Amino acid sequence: MNNNLIVRIGATALSLLLAPQTHAQFGAEPAELELIQVRDDIYVISNVAVPGTVTALITDSGVLLVDDKFEIDHDNIMKLLRTVTSQPVKYVINTHYHGDHSGGNAKLQALNAVAVATEQARATMIASNQPGLPDFTLSDRAALYIGGKAVELYRVSAAHTNGDLVVLFPEHRVIATGDIFANGPGTSAQLVDYSGGGSAKEWPKAVEAALALDFDTVIPGHGLVSTRADLEAYHERTLRFSAVLSELVRQGKSRAEIEAVVRADFDWEDFHIQSALDGLINEFR
Repeated sequence: MNNNLIVRIGATALSLLLAPQTHAQFGAEPAELELIQVRDDIYVISNVAVPGTVTALITDSGVLLVDDKFEIDHDNIMKLLRTVTSQPVKYVINTHYHGDHSGGNAKLQALNAVAVATEQARATMIASNQPGLPDFTLSDRAALYIGGKAVELYRVSAAHTNGDLVVLFPEHRVIATGDIFANGPGTSAQLVDYSGGGSAKEWPKAVEAALALDFDTVIPGHGLVSTRADLEAYHERTLRFSAVLSELVRQGKSRAEIEAVVRADFDWEDFHIQSALDGLINEFR
């Protein structure tokens, strides 16, 4: 598959994340998944673009997942997990409400897993009639302990949505960021879900909050396992994005002129323009 085709696939798929009612349409077929070992007991269940990545912490007392893709991906996720553990999934943490990160909740809950998310993410899931509502929520931060291992959860500023959180595995120096960071073909543009409370202005603060934590390895919401330096570079990109948009709006540039800039300099595609450009301009007015 060539890079241009991958980008087109990513663009089409990610556009659906801005409309919860279309998740089922995109998740009509299971994604082709790959299991990647990050540490002795941390794995990533990955695929090109959408659905989002799944992080798995394997312990002798059970498995903790960060995100769980679409419902249709559940069986393949469980198959891959069974290649490395016979332990049940005890927890699933949703980094935000989108169905490619929370769509498997109900099936995992039926297996007695506990779903966790921010209060804002749960409220949006209720408003959009999504299944698998989180069993527990956090307003700021929380910690879970499984198999003698600590897992820290931090709600961050509005960015991709208003209910984003990041998950730190402190003993492993690994962080899972959800969609406040994406790093792969067709995924690097900042996808602001204004209907879900997202904010381009606040996005740099969300990444700063993640960077304040102690880690070396980053598992993005979409894309490739990355480094702290990759996240630092992405932070600079979010700052530049905010500064450029603020200046364009201050200068009274037309919608077409602003569109040209975000396409050329920030990798926005048709779906970004259709879904978020007006919200972006309004936010910086």
